[in-house]
Amino acid sequence: MTVGDHLLRRLQEVGVRHIFGVPGDYEMEFLDQIEAADGIEWVGNCNELNAAYAADGYARLNGIGAVVTTFSVGELSALNGIAGAFAESVPVVSIVGTPATFVMRGKQPVHHTAGDGDFSRAAACAAQYTAAQVMLDRDNAAIEIDRALGLCWLTKRPVYLMLPCDVSYQTIEAPDGPLALPEPTTDGGVLARFADDVGERLRAAGSVALLAGPEVDRYGHAAQLLKLAEALGCPVATLSTAKGVFPEDHDQFVGGYGGRLGDPDVRRTIEGADCLLAIGTQFADTVTGGVPEIDPRRVVAVHPSAASAGLRQYPHVSMPDAMQVLAGAGARQAAAITPARRRTSPGAPQPGQLVQQRFWARMAGFFEPGDVVIADQGTSYAGGSALPLPRGCSFIGQPLWGSIGYTLPALLGALLAAPGRRHVLLIGDGSLQLTAQELSTVLRRGLKPVVVMINNGGYTVERCILGAHAEYNSIAPWRYDKLVEAFDPAGRAVTVRATTEAELVQALQTAGANRDRMVFIEAVMDELDAPEPLIRLGQAMSATDYHPAGVP
Repeated sequence: MTVGDHLLRRLQEVGVRHIFGVPGDYEMEFLDQIEAADGIEWVGNCNELNAAYAADGYARLNGIGAVVTTFSVGELSALNGIAGAFAESVPVVSIVGTPATFVMRGKQPVHHTAGDGDFSRAAACAAQYTAAQVMLDRDNAAIEIDRALGLCWLTKRPVYLMLPCDVSYQTIEAPDGPLALPEPTTDGGVLARFADDVGERLRAAGSVALLAGPEVDRYGHAAQLLKLAEALGCPVATLSTAKGVFPEDHDQFVGGYGGRLGDPDVRRTIEGADCLLAIGTQFADTVTGGVPEIDPRRVVAVHPSAASAGLRQYPHVSMPDAMQVLAGAGARQAAAITPARRRTSPGAPQPGQLVQQRFWARMAGFFEPGDVVIADQGTSYAGGSALPLPRGCSFIGQPLWGSIGYTLPALLGALLAAPGRRHVLLIGDGSLQLTAQELSTVLRRGLKPVVVMINNGGYTVERCILGAHAEYNSIAPWRYDKLVEAFDPAGRAVTVRATTEAELVQALQTAGANRDRMVFIEAVMDELDAPEPLIRLGQAMSATDYHPAGVP
């Protein structure tokens, strides 16, 4: 078969049903092959950055995603999205259509280059944020496509495939069998030493607690995490990046651990345990307010392909094998469990302007089991990550890379990855203005999310750090209802504006009654009104980023 068809075949085998991107002349041969293929669909985006964000959102629910861009101008536009996927361990296949091989060998001064015959600059940039980089040709395509996809799956990192426009239709001897996807493996001798070590630690510990992180979700081990927790009977907390990976209505769930930013009781449970089992954790200052105050000598850490106990390292131990060892490691004493707060009725709407505290109390009662909740960085993530979620919900954000505007295109990807679930996007007006045009793609495809946009006149997360009243933290006011109308010539959306709590209640009821349409809710609040976790984050970042004290 042709190189392009083999690549599409392999993408389908790993579960890719949609490919995101923007057309460009160096990739059009491959786009023709996509359109001719059964079982895989092209999704055109408004720009390449949005396409990369969409592929990221798709991969978080689907397991892997793919994006196609054109050489240099297109791929560099998408690179921020690829870098975010790299930072947050999201497997995305970045396919770049390049000039023909004879054009590059001849160093011809063609468009999308600097005119000096150097075709390597964009690839050098991509190499910083991808696990593998390949220039495909007729001789290496069969081997290198399989190798790159295997690495993408194994490492949960993006990979970079350059597909010259004259190579896509070249015929190769493609392998007959399906692609065998690699998984982390275990060295039996190392596992035995790890088992002896953690067994002694657990039996000697006066208290044990468990903290789950995002790697559990990326590698699909949520079910085994639940078995481990129930075998231990210990309190369980999750980082906000792993929200939903453990049932939040479970009797052992004590809440989200946010370090200096989070609940003090949860912090005491996690940081005070004699033995803390950190499963798949990945920390960031936006998640914990700085380096967590956890003594590493008391931590048993488990990652996808390695583990540690205190200061001892155990390489080549897979997460499932390590969790199985921990579950059967012998007697232990669980730390005291104070179950996380459950959802309570916020009561009657309060009069006056809508405020953050009441807004989030109302949103907590809006979520349903199985929802996909997506929260952009800043106010939306700080408020959304603190809410209790019903069982079966997924929570998507990007706090480590922290690129505002990520979630609107990621919503598109998530909707296509899990079309049978309700999707709720929480986003600020500043974030929305960065990628607003992708609403048109959501509407074009007839998708039906609930978009809740907080309109507070700018970048509240930045105001909490520095420049509370500075002009640089303000944005242009938009008529968001008219924006949706402009993107919606077919009349598929409902827009609602809420300036009071009573209007918010009515808006959420409207969303519940219009599940066959996209519902866009504009919630208007004061520019300095912020969730308490965001205020604490701003104070922490103001200190650690060395902003001068006392600046208003």
